[in-house]
Amino acid sequence: MGKVFVIDIAKCNGCYNCQIACKDEYVGNDWTPYAKPQPDTGHFWTGIEEIERGTIPKVKVAYIPHICQHCDDAPCIPACREKAIYKREDGLVIIDPVKCTGDRNCIDACPYGAIFFNWDLNISQKCTGCAHLIDEGWKEPRCVEVCPTEALKFGDEVDFASSISVGAPLIPDTGTKPRVYYLNIPGKFIAGAVYDPEDDRCIKGAEVVLQNIVANEESNTVTDIFGDFWFENLKVADYRILINKDGYLARTIEPIVNTRDLNLGDIGLYRSSSAQISK
Repeated sequence: MGKVFVIDIAKCNGCYNCQIACKDEYVGNDWTPYAKPQPDTGHFWTGIEEIERGTIPKVKVAYIPHICQHCDDAPCIPACREKAIYKREDGLVIIDPVKCTGDRNCIDACPYGAIFFNWDLNISQKCTGCAHLIDEGWKEPRCVEVCPTEALKFGDEVDFASSISVGAPLIPDTGTKPRVYYLNIPGKFIAGAVYDPEDDRCIKGAEVVLQNIVANEESNTVTDIFGDFWFENLKVADYRILINKDGYLARTIEPIVNTRDLNLGDIGLYRSSSAQISK
């Protein structure tokens, strides 16, 4: 029965327990025929990528755990001339540390950057899914076992059918059929703050409408006590924003192209009794 990983980015708080546990399990420990010791430095078979998004003060940080994706169509397997890489019946992909001769073709073939080279041992290495522990009856790899928020999960494919149905690959369109499914991969955000420049105060309760110009779709929100608004998990597209508040002149901001996370900054609304301002 095939094994899968499910990683929920929304639950990952960047504690690095998974990365530390991987080091603890493999540095200085020889688990041949599954893996030889991982170097002290330079290798992150389980690693955390920190992504800072937006600009001050509209900033979010996402933590994304990276491991071997244990692909069903793993490109590293045919790339290995020594046939040292194989896929187990449970779906885990293993680099045989005895057969590996260090030609490094697998490193270039992996689109996820999940394979590392051990210069001291002259072999390629990566996450094994803690296959040596799974074969001893463990239910989970070390990285999953130590995750305090359950952002990382591991188990039989049939038990995670609902998560798999809404999960997504870390990198789309690689064609490798990864067995690691990510939940809540963050989309782009557009944020800003609405204020009254005449009174120099935040405007609470202003209606903010975001329109996807091409798709003719829209969503709306209202500003909070600080005048802030957020639209999250957006596709990259051309947008416009409409802002309305009783007693104030409406304002339109366009075009907005969100190829990155956008902080529109402070947006002034003038009272309807005031002179018109350019948008």
